[in-house]
Amino acid sequence: MREKFGREVVLEKPKDRSFGHFATPIAFSLAKELKKSPLAISEELAASFENNDVFSSVESVKGYLNFRLSENFLSEYSAWALDNQSEFGKQEKNEKILLEFVSANPTGPLHIGHARGAVYGDTLLRLARHLGYDITAEYYVNDAGNQIDLLGLSIQLEGRATLLGEDVAYPESYYRGEYLAELVSGAVEKFGKEILSDESRQKELALWAKDKVMQIIVKDLGDLNIFFDTFVYESTLYDDWDRVLGKMGAGVYEKDEKMWIASESKGDEKDRVVVREDKRPTYLAGDIVYHNQKFERGYEHYINIWGADHHGYIPRVKAAVEFLGYDSNKLEVLLSQMVSLLKDGEPYKMSKRAGNVILMSDIVEEIGSDALRFIFASKKSDTALEFDLAEFKKQDSSNPIFYIQYAHARINTILKKSDLSREEILEASLKGLDENADSLLFDALLLPEIIDDAFSSRQVQKLPDYLKALAASLHRFYYDCRIIGNEDEAKLLKLFMVVALSLKTGLSLLGIDAKDEMSKEEEN
Repeated sequence: MREKFGREVVLEKPKDRSFGHFATPIAFSLAKELKKSPLAISEELAASFENNDVFSSVESVKGYLNFRLSENFLSEYSAWALDNQSEFGKQEKNEKILLEFVSANPTGPLHIGHARGAVYGDTLLRLARHLGYDITAEYYVNDAGNQIDLLGLSIQLEGRATLLGEDVAYPESYYRGEYLAELVSGAVEKFGKEILSDESRQKELALWAKDKVMQIIVKDLGDLNIFFDTFVYESTLYDDWDRVLGKMGAGVYEKDEKMWIASESKGDEKDRVVVREDKRPTYLAGDIVYHNQKFERGYEHYINIWGADHHGYIPRVKAAVEFLGYDSNKLEVLLSQMVSLLKDGEPYKMSKRAGNVILMSDIVEEIGSDALRFIFASKKSDTALEFDLAEFKKQDSSNPIFYIQYAHARINTILKKSDLSREEILEASLKGLDENADSLLFDALLLPEIIDDAFSSRQVQKLPDYLKALAASLHRFYYDCRIIGNEDEAKLLKLFMVVALSLKTGLSLLGIDAKDEMSKEEEN
């Protein structure tokens, strides 16, 4: 379409399928430019599609262009998709992207808030790779600063209280939870009990502990089917601070014995401190060095996924990128909102192992990684999310992941019941389908468009929404039409195979394996 009209074309899907498969209001946007009525333009455009193999009809209706795909195109495209299943929906975008997400402090296990950003980021990653982007998944490890010192202190206090029996005074801010007991046990085994009382070794203990916590984080992410290509450690960056500071030139200045970044001039609320009075760089300085390193690696686009509480942080980082001499438009920051959990309608209890948060690993253990991934991908990441765990344990149509999995398994069960071979089914033509079957086929073949749209709009929830709708269409069709023994059995089974391909491909892009069969408990 873009090649024919020389511009991006908005395609809509009419609710009434009798109007066709697609419609576009492009004649209205061209009216002022061409100084003609939309009706006249749409009639001229419709005439230009005569003898087109892709469309069986292109009609002008009240200024809109309505397109109906040809039976030949739909049948051939379906055959190609079934013969090239691993390529279905793929493109070759060839843009180099660096995607940073999760990046939680290595001071404790991931909580449920981290999980939302993790699932969102990994789903974007999977969509991008399917579309042919050269994309790298990166985790920025915040292993410097006060939070790491506090980890060492918290372990010492936990060990002195529980292992040495001392009456300790806990500071207002410290880490708590059963994971600390595990760290105490490991520290004593490695260093001996004396490290619990030696304040001079607190830093040594903290550095050892943060690596242990990172192992927990990586393991928990792996259980959610999330893996990273690269890890960058904040503690390795500050040696480059002086060089990076020099690159910023007039973007930084000295005042009140501090160094400031002039971020207000770039849209921030005020200027920010980057070097304290004691000459120690601030947390922002670490981010500046990190983003300089990112841009020096030569990607074409940079995506950060941050928690919603970091919204105010965006202008200062973008200001730094500008002062470093880079285009801040290449840096895209996406926000992930908070999560509230219920269990049977009641607030979910906090984890004893975490102290004051709900652990991601606890929820994975309770409902499984598939359900958690689906839930967190099912709503816009920048809106608050509340869900009840009980809903995702139900083995019925009220549970969307069950409903989709059952659709895929149902198709496989029907295929097994047929006496037709796979070859006989694949040889069948998909021409001559009735209206309901044609509608189901068209919906199944929409997956490539959904993938592209979900990534380009950064709204990954469009994929689970699509899969729920496709599964619903499949189930309705199954109840309305006898498949086995139908005179068009081969044709209908081929149609079902196309639906199964879209369900399986879509689920894989959500990090979920499609089920070929349901257990007896699930079927009942």
